Amino acid sequence: MRNMSALDGQLSDLLANTGVVVFYLLVWALVFAGTAVFLGVFIPFITGDSLLFGSGLVAASTPNLSIAVLAVGTGIAAFLGDQVGFLLGRHYGRSYLDRHGGRRTRAAIAKTETFYHKYGWWSVVVARFMPWGRVFVPVIAGVGRMNYYKFLTSNLVGALAWGVGLTLTGYYAAAIPGVKSAAYVIAGVFITASIVFGVRTWIADRAQNRRDARGAVLDDPAA
Repeated sequence: MRNMSALDGQLSDLLANTGVVVFYLLVWALVFAGTAVFLGVFIPFITGDSLLFGSGLVAASTPNLSIAVLAVGTGIAAFLGDQVGFLLGRHYGRSYLDRHGGRRTRAAIAKTETFYHKYGWWSVVVARFMPWGRVFVPVIAGVGRMNYYKFLTSNLVGALAWGVGLTLTGYYAAAIPGVKSAAYVIAGVFITASIVFGVRTWIADRAQNRRDARGAVLDDPAA
């Protein structure tokens, strides 16, 4: 509990040092980059649920930070990030996906493809709440030539539910005195789980890439 209170204080100090406008732009840029440039693959704790929930917590304790502006901007950033991912997949195809990450990442892409083909329109919405899904589903939808207008609507619903909804959840959880302590615990679980997941994925991918490189050298007759 004290750790989460300290985190809340640090975020508030960051806001005080950078200013409201920079804080908005930083949150929105990270949300956008999480899907648009694959930043969310290895650092979901920076671009994912914990960022949204944490920014809502800060907004609840900072009078000059508008939760309406923060939440709407986050929703727009999430929407635009997925639109970029979709267009990249549509224009560059499966080879674009295969160039990113090691074997574990490619395995996650294969699982995401299965998820997308199974659930179609709903996969784009549900994937928002899945660290791997929200990164890869938009691109896979583009690769699979999903109808643009269907993707547009599913992306809009997902951005509202995840981007706006989770930010507001953090805000109202902290703003209501009776549940503020529980909000710190929930945020701590989000952040801890995301950090562990992101670090483990990054380490595993680096190790797999090294093994793949050694295997390629051994298999090369000229080596």
